[in-house]
Amino acid sequence: MKVGVVFPQTEIGPDPGAVRAFAEAAEGLGYEHILAFDHVLGADVRQRPSWRGAYNHAHLFHEPFVLFGHLAAVTRSIGFVTGVLVLPQRQAALVAKQAAEVDVLSGGRLRLGVGVGWNDVEYEALGQNFHDRGARSEEQIALMRELWTREVVTFKGRWHTVSAAGINPLPVQRPIPVWIGAHADAALRRAARIADGLVLSSNDPPDERRLALLERVRRYAHEAGRDPASLGLDARANLRDGLDRALAEAERWRELGATHLSVNTMNAGLRTPDDHMAAIRRFRERLSAGFRSGKGSPS
Repeated sequence: MKVGVVFPQTEIGPDPGAVRAFAEAAEGLGYEHILAFDHVLGADVRQRPSWRGAYNHAHLFHEPFVLFGHLAAVTRSIGFVTGVLVLPQRQAALVAKQAAEVDVLSGGRLRLGVGVGWNDVEYEALGQNFHDRGARSEEQIALMRELWTREVVTFKGRWHTVSAAGINPLPVQRPIPVWIGAHADAALRRAARIADGLVLSSNDPPDERRLALLERVRRYAHEAGRDPASLGLDARANLRDGLDRALAEAERWRELGATHLSVNTMNAGLRTPDDHMAAIRRFRERLSAGFRSGKGSPS
Protein backbone atom coordinates (compact mmCIF):
# COMPACT_ATOMS: atom_id res chain seq x y z
CA MET A 1 0.00 0.00 0.00
CA LYS A 2 1.44 3.34 -1.09
CA VAL A 3 0.92 6.11 1.45
CA GLY A 4 0.49 9.78 0.59
CA VAL A 5 -1.00 12.93 2.09
CA VAL A 6 -4.05 15.06 1.37
CA PHE A 7 -2.99 18.62 0.59
CA PRO A 8 -4.79 20.67 3.30
CA GLN A 9 -6.58 22.83 0.74
CA THR A 10 -8.96 24.72 2.98
CA GLU A 11 -6.54 25.24 5.88
CA ILE A 12 -3.05 25.85 4.50
CA GLY A 13 -3.75 29.42 3.39
CA PRO A 14 -2.46 31.42 0.41
CA ASP A 15 1.22 31.77 1.42
CA PRO A 16 3.30 30.18 -1.39
CA GLY A 17 6.10 29.51 1.09
CA ALA A 18 3.81 27.35 3.20
CA VAL A 19 2.56 25.49 0.13
CA ARG A 20 6.11 24.70 -0.90
CA ALA A 21 7.19 23.77 2.63
CA PHE A 22 4.31 21.30 2.99
CA ALA A 23 5.23 19.54 -0.26
CA GLU A 24 8.91 19.41 0.65
CA ALA A 25 8.06 18.05 4.09
CA ALA A 26 5.84 15.34 2.64
CA GLU A 27 8.50 14.27 0.16
CA GLY A 28 11.22 14.35 2.82
CA LEU A 29 9.16 12.08 5.06
CA GLY A 30 8.87 9.50 2.28
CA TYR A 31 5.24 9.99 1.34
CA GLU A 32 4.41 8.66 -2.13
CA HIS A 33 1.95 11.31 -3.29
CA ILE A 34 0.13 14.56 -2.58
CA LEU A 35 -3.62 14.47 -3.24
CA ALA A 36 -5.46 17.75 -3.85
CA PHE A 37 -9.19 18.48 -3.82
CA ASP A 38 -10.77 20.69 -6.47
CA HIS A 39 -13.30 23.50 -6.51
CA VAL A 40 -13.35 26.45 -8.88
CA LEU A 41 -16.08 28.49 -7.18
CA GLY A 42 -17.76 28.56 -3.81
CA ALA A 43 -21.37 29.60 -3.30
CA ASP A 44 -22.27 32.52 -1.04
CA VAL A 45 -24.48 30.75 1.50
CA ARG A 46 -25.82 34.05 2.83
CA GLN A 47 -27.90 34.22 -0.33
CA ARG A 48 -28.76 30.52 -0.33
CA PRO A 49 -30.51 29.66 2.96
CA SER A 50 -31.13 26.06 1.87
CA TRP A 51 -27.49 25.39 0.91
CA ARG A 52 -26.24 21.97 2.01
CA GLY A 53 -22.88 21.80 0.24
CA ALA A 54 -19.70 20.86 2.07
CA TYR A 55 -17.87 24.02 0.96
CA ASN A 56 -18.76 27.64 0.21
CA HIS A 57 -17.12 30.88 -0.92
CA ALA A 58 -15.25 31.20 2.40
CA HIS A 59 -13.23 28.01 1.78
CA LEU A 60 -9.85 28.50 0.09
CA PHE A 61 -8.95 26.15 -2.79
CA HIS A 62 -5.70 26.21 -4.75
CA GLU A 63 -6.23 25.24 -8.41
CA PRO A 64 -4.80 21.71 -8.79
CA PHE A 65 -3.02 21.98 -12.15
CA VAL A 66 -1.36 25.29 -11.30
CA LEU A 67 -0.51 23.95 -7.84
CA PHE A 68 1.07 20.80 -9.22
CA GLY A 69 2.99 22.70 -11.87
CA HIS A 70 4.50 24.80 -9.10
CA LEU A 71 5.23 21.82 -6.85
CA ALA A 72 6.80 19.87 -9.70
CA ALA A 73 9.60 22.44 -9.71
CA VAL A 74 10.36 22.17 -5.98
CA THR A 75 10.14 18.37 -5.57
CA ARG A 76 11.85 15.43 -7.20
CA SER A 77 9.97 12.19 -6.57
CA ILE A 78 6.59 12.66 -4.90
CA GLY A 79 3.54 12.01 -7.07
CA PHE A 80 0.58 14.33 -7.65
CA VAL A 81 -3.05 13.22 -7.53
CA THR A 82 -6.29 15.10 -8.13
CA GLY A 83 -8.79 13.70 -5.69
CA VAL A 84 -10.92 14.53 -7.55
CA LEU A 85 -10.98 17.01 -10.42
CA VAL A 86 -14.58 17.86 -11.41
CA LEU A 87 -14.17 16.85 -15.03
CA PRO A 88 -17.54 17.57 -16.74
CA GLN A 89 -17.51 21.24 -15.74
CA ARG A 90 -14.36 21.63 -17.85
CA GLN A 91 -13.47 21.29 -21.53
CA ALA A 92 -12.03 17.84 -22.12
CA ALA A 93 -9.32 18.90 -24.58
CA LEU A 94 -8.12 21.63 -22.22
CA VAL A 95 -7.96 19.19 -19.29
CA ALA A 96 -5.98 16.79 -21.48
CA LYS A 97 -3.55 19.59 -22.32
CA GLN A 98 -3.17 20.77 -18.72
CA ALA A 99 -2.72 17.26 -17.38
CA ALA A 100 -0.14 16.46 -20.05
CA GLU A 101 1.79 19.60 -19.13
CA VAL A 102 1.87 18.71 -15.44
CA ASP A 103 2.98 15.20 -16.35
CA VAL A 104 5.78 16.56 -18.54
CA LEU A 105 6.99 19.11 -16.00
CA SER A 106 6.92 16.57 -13.17
CA GLY A 107 8.59 13.79 -15.14
CA GLY A 108 5.54 11.53 -15.21
CA ARG A 109 4.29 11.96 -11.65
CA LEU A 110 0.60 12.73 -12.25
CA ARG A 111 -2.36 10.50 -11.42
CA LEU A 112 -5.59 12.11 -12.59
CA GLY A 113 -8.53 11.45 -10.31
CA VAL A 114 -11.82 12.70 -11.79
CA GLY A 115 -15.43 12.88 -10.70
CA VAL A 116 -18.71 14.51 -11.63
CA GLY A 117 -19.09 16.76 -8.60
CA TRP A 118 -22.14 18.00 -6.73
CA ASN A 119 -21.96 21.80 -6.97
CA ASP A 120 -24.32 23.06 -9.67
CA VAL A 121 -23.17 26.64 -8.97
CA GLU A 122 -19.82 25.82 -10.58
CA TYR A 123 -21.43 24.21 -13.61
CA GLU A 124 -23.61 27.26 -14.17
CA ALA A 125 -20.67 29.66 -13.97
CA LEU A 126 -18.48 27.53 -16.24
CA GLY A 127 -21.23 27.14 -18.86
CA GLN A 128 -21.62 23.35 -18.61
CA ASN A 129 -24.67 21.11 -18.24
CA PHE A 130 -25.02 19.74 -14.72
CA HIS A 131 -27.59 17.10 -15.65
CA ASP A 132 -25.69 15.05 -18.26
CA ARG A 133 -22.36 15.17 -16.42
CA GLY A 134 -22.04 11.43 -15.78
CA ALA A 135 -22.37 10.20 -19.35
CA ARG A 136 -20.38 13.15 -20.65
CA SER A 137 -17.47 12.38 -18.31
CA GLU A 138 -17.11 8.92 -19.85
CA GLU A 139 -16.76 10.41 -23.32
CA GLN A 140 -14.29 12.96 -21.96
CA ILE A 141 -12.07 10.21 -20.57
CA ALA A 142 -12.09 8.39 -23.90
CA LEU A 143 -11.11 11.57 -25.73
CA MET A 144 -8.36 12.46 -23.27
CA ARG A 145 -6.80 9.04 -23.59
CA GLU A 146 -6.75 9.46 -27.35
CA LEU A 147 -5.10 12.87 -27.02
CA TRP A 148 -2.48 11.53 -24.60
CA THR A 149 -1.42 8.62 -26.80
CA ARG A 150 -1.63 9.87 -30.40
CA GLU A 151 0.02 12.83 -32.09
CA VAL A 152 -3.04 13.50 -34.26
CA VAL A 153 -6.58 12.63 -33.21
CA THR A 154 -9.88 12.54 -35.07
CA PHE A 155 -12.75 12.01 -32.66
CA LYS A 156 -16.50 12.33 -33.11
CA GLY A 157 -18.66 11.75 -30.06
CA ARG A 158 -21.99 12.91 -28.77
CA TRP A 159 -20.50 15.99 -27.10
CA HIS A 160 -16.95 16.29 -28.46
CA THR A 161 -15.45 16.69 -31.92
CA VAL A 162 -11.75 16.82 -32.76
CA SER A 163 -10.78 16.98 -36.42
CA ALA A 164 -7.21 15.91 -37.17
CA ALA A 165 -5.57 17.73 -34.23
CA GLY A 166 -3.39 16.89 -31.25
CA ILE A 167 -1.67 18.21 -28.15
CA ASN A 168 2.06 18.84 -28.02
CA PRO A 169 3.96 17.90 -25.92
CA LEU A 170 2.45 14.52 -25.22
CA PRO A 171 2.67 13.39 -21.58
CA VAL A 172 5.41 11.15 -20.23
CA GLN A 173 2.78 8.57 -19.28
CA ARG A 174 0.80 7.47 -22.31
CA PRO A 175 -1.91 7.47 -21.16
CA ILE A 176 -1.94 9.28 -17.83
CA PRO A 177 -3.67 7.04 -15.25
CA VAL A 178 -7.31 8.04 -14.76
CA TRP A 179 -8.96 7.18 -11.45
CA ILE A 180 -12.62 7.85 -10.77
CA GLY A 181 -14.18 9.11 -7.55
CA ALA A 182 -17.51 7.34 -7.17
CA HIS A 183 -20.30 6.50 -4.72
CA ALA A 184 -23.47 6.32 -6.81
CA ASP A 185 -24.12 3.01 -8.52
CA ALA A 186 -23.80 4.40 -12.05
CA ALA A 187 -20.44 5.96 -11.20
CA LEU A 188 -19.21 2.75 -9.58
CA ARG A 189 -20.10 0.83 -12.72
CA ARG A 190 -18.28 3.44 -14.80
CA ALA A 191 -15.19 3.14 -12.62
CA ALA A 192 -15.28 -0.64 -12.82
CA ARG A 193 -15.46 -0.54 -16.62
CA ILE A 194 -13.01 2.20 -17.61
CA ALA A 195 -10.97 3.54 -14.67
CA ASP A 196 -7.48 2.63 -13.57
CA GLY A 197 -8.60 2.99 -9.97
CA LEU A 198 -11.30 4.12 -7.56
CA VAL A 199 -10.87 7.18 -5.32
CA LEU A 200 -12.87 7.18 -2.09
CA SER A 201 -13.78 10.43 -0.37
CA SER A 202 -12.20 11.74 2.81
CA ASN A 203 -15.35 10.88 4.77
CA ASP A 204 -15.28 7.16 3.96
CA PRO A 205 -14.29 5.05 7.01
CA PRO A 206 -13.42 1.37 6.48
CA ASP A 207 -16.75 0.13 7.81
CA GLU A 208 -19.26 -2.44 6.59
CA ARG A 209 -20.85 0.02 4.17
CA ARG A 210 -17.50 0.59 2.47
CA LEU A 211 -16.78 -3.13 2.41
CA ALA A 212 -20.10 -3.63 0.60
CA LEU A 213 -19.18 -0.84 -1.83
CA LEU A 214 -15.83 -2.49 -2.59
CA GLU A 215 -17.49 -5.85 -3.14
CA ARG A 216 -19.94 -4.21 -5.51
CA VAL A 217 -17.35 -2.40 -7.61
CA ARG A 218 -15.19 -5.52 -7.81
CA ARG A 219 -18.23 -7.48 -8.98
CA TYR A 220 -18.92 -4.85 -11.61
CA ALA A 221 -15.31 -5.09 -12.80
CA HIS A 222 -15.65 -8.85 -13.15
CA GLU A 223 -18.92 -8.43 -15.07
CA ALA A 224 -17.13 -5.98 -17.39
CA GLY A 225 -14.50 -8.62 -18.20
CA ARG A 226 -11.78 -7.10 -16.03
CA ASP A 227 -9.67 -8.61 -13.30
CA PRO A 228 -10.95 -6.82 -10.16
CA ALA A 229 -7.39 -6.82 -8.83
CA SER A 230 -6.40 -4.51 -11.70
CA LEU A 231 -8.57 -1.74 -10.24
CA GLY A 232 -6.60 0.39 -7.78
CA LEU A 233 -8.14 1.80 -4.60
CA ASP A 234 -7.15 5.10 -2.96
CA ALA A 235 -8.67 5.36 0.53
CA ARG A 236 -8.26 7.88 3.35
CA ALA A 237 -7.14 7.90 6.95
CA ASN A 238 -8.49 10.92 8.82
CA LEU A 239 -6.75 12.62 11.72
CA ARG A 240 -9.91 14.46 12.78
CA ASP A 241 -10.68 11.69 15.29
CA GLY A 242 -7.12 11.37 16.55
CA LEU A 243 -3.87 9.72 15.54
CA ASP A 244 -4.69 6.28 16.91
CA ARG A 245 -7.98 6.18 15.01
CA ALA A 246 -6.25 7.23 11.78
CA LEU A 247 -3.63 4.53 12.19
CA ALA A 248 -6.34 1.93 12.78
CA GLU A 249 -8.13 3.10 9.64
CA ALA A 250 -4.89 2.77 7.66
CA GLU A 251 -4.39 -0.78 8.84
CA ARG A 252 -7.98 -1.73 8.06
CA TRP A 253 -7.76 -0.25 4.55
CA ARG A 254 -4.59 -2.26 3.96
CA GLU A 255 -6.44 -5.41 4.99
CA LEU A 256 -9.28 -4.53 2.59
CA GLY A 257 -6.87 -4.32 -0.33
CA ALA A 258 -6.28 -0.60 -0.72
CA THR A 259 -3.39 0.04 -3.10
CA HIS A 260 -3.02 3.68 -1.98
CA LEU A 261 -3.82 5.58 1.19
CA SER A 262 -3.96 9.35 1.70
CA VAL A 263 -3.79 10.74 5.23
CA ASN A 264 -6.04 13.77 5.73
CA THR A 265 -5.09 16.39 8.32
CA MET A 266 -7.99 18.77 7.70
CA ASN A 267 -10.76 19.25 10.28
CA ALA A 268 -8.43 18.03 13.01
CA GLY A 269 -8.13 21.33 14.86
CA LEU A 270 -4.76 22.21 13.34
CA ARG A 271 -4.21 25.97 13.22
CA THR A 272 -1.11 26.57 11.07
CA PRO A 273 0.76 25.01 8.13
CA ASP A 274 3.45 23.98 10.60
CA ASP A 275 0.81 22.08 12.57
CA HIS A 276 -0.17 20.16 9.44
CA MET A 277 3.46 19.32 8.72
CA ALA A 278 3.97 18.13 12.29
CA ALA A 279 0.85 15.96 11.99
CA ILE A 280 1.98 14.18 8.82
CA ARG A 281 5.37 13.62 10.48
CA ARG A 282 3.78 11.99 13.54
CA PHE A 283 1.53 9.84 11.36
CA ARG A 284 4.43 8.65 9.22
CA GLU A 285 6.61 7.85 12.21
CA ARG A 286 3.87 5.89 13.95
CA LEU A 287 2.83 4.14 10.75
CA SER A 288 6.40 3.11 9.97
CA ALA A 289 6.92 1.88 13.52
CA GLY A 290 3.76 -0.20 13.33
CA PHE A 291 4.73 -1.80 10.03
CA ARG A 292 8.25 -2.51 11.33
CA SER A 293 6.62 -4.42 14.18
CA GLY A 294 5.18 -6.90 11.72
CA LYS A 295 2.01 -5.45 10.24
CA GLY A 296 3.28 -5.25 6.67
CA SER A 297 4.70 -2.53 4.46
CA PRO A 298 3.27 0.96 3.96
CA SER A 299 4.67 1.35 0.47
